Amino acid sequence: MLSPFRSLKGLAHEDVVMIRNQRSVIIDGIGVGIVGGIATFLAVFLARLGASPLLVGLLTSMPAFTGLLLAIPVGRMLERQTDIVPWYSRARVWVQATYALTGLLPFFLPIGYVPTAVIVLWAIATIPQTIVNITFTVVMGAAAGPQRRQQLMSWRWSTLGAATAISVAGAGWLLEQFSFPINYQIVFIVSFLGGMLSFFFSSRISIDTTPSSQAHKTGLRALLTESVGMLREVPAFSRYITATFVFNCGIWMAMPLFPLYWVRVVEASDFEIGLVNTVNSGVLLIAYFVWARVSAKRGNLPVLFASTIALSLYPLLTGMTESIVLITILAGLAGFIGSGKDLVFFDLALETMPRDRVPSFVALQQLTGYVATLAMPLVGTFLATQFDYHIALYVAGGLRLAGVVLLYVLKIGRTEQTT
Repeated sequence: MLSPFRSLKGLAHEDVVMIRNQRSVIIDGIGVGIVGGIATFLAVFLARLGASPLLVGLLTSMPAFTGLLLAIPVGRMLERQTDIVPWYSRARVWVQATYALTGLLPFFLPIGYVPTAVIVLWAIATIPQTIVNITFTVVMGAAAGPQRRQQLMSWRWSTLGAATAISVAGAGWLLEQFSFPINYQIVFIVSFLGGMLSFFFSSRISIDTTPSSQAHKTGLRALLTESVGMLREVPAFSRYITATFVFNCGIWMAMPLFPLYWVRVVEASDFEIGLVNTVNSGVLLIAYFVWARVSAKRGNLPVLFASTIALSLYPLLTGMTESIVLITILAGLAGFIGSGKDLVFFDLALETMPRDRVPSFVALQQLTGYVATLAMPLVGTFLATQFDYHIALYVAGGLRLAGVVLLYVLKIGRTEQTT
């Protein structure tokens, strides 16, 4: 694979395009990482405003509700586009701009109304987020091709992790310098600089797109019939999304629980929460390179099971301690291990999809993910309210382990894939 940092002189046109794509993908990731670091404080912001666990859970679940309604229609629409890159870059910057708008809200509303207004604002942002979730896989998978995409994604996610770690550390320090809520407002508004960087470079990615000529019937019944038909036509894809659906139920169930656990059980300060997130993101600088090398030498299978089993233990071990030191160590290990899961899940998903219908299959994959995203954060916060945060974290870990069992039973990564 050509290095994205080498000179373009004397290279063939297709190599120049590939290197420029690699650079754009990596720098786009830096911009996304800057905003992503700030995103870790959004749920904390709501918690400090006195938002209920239900509202915090809605913040995680709302994108799934919109995705359930729009994923398949959006996938069909994108499948017919001759250039999918503008859909990715413009939708991405719309979502990123919502952080800046969140920071502006306390200037115009009484503080007691801000939590509800934040939820409304992010409900609107779920529309472009649905487009981003589908176009991301298509654009990133095509930017380097099947043989190079895992290496390119390791570069992207490593630099993204470094940018996120720096962003989180800077935001954590900045939050300690000003009083609430102006400290959070400054952080959210400044984060849009990362959004502009992301937009400038993501819009320069050049990929070959072949619009699908397949006709689609309209109506809910036709949509459901076609979706079931897609699962039957490609058994490898249906097995993959079945196993990953159960595993992701455990992932999404724990998502709102971690910041709530840190704030309400551990009583961590903003600086300590920033440190936890910094460590969690900082390890990605080397983690993706390590897992990409392991995968290249040993294949996806060892990485798949090592990462998913270890990630299953993360909420279990977190629920067993209230020490911020141990929580920080566990977050670092989870970040390192999670990068392996990201790489193999991304690669295995694309391997199971017919190349001429990737947007529609990504949309169907996203649809199953949205079910987990919609329901499981609410299940997690419900269990935390009715029992306690420890029990909710244990249940989330158990669901992840059930997903690991299905990955093994359904032979994910060990059967012939669709190419």
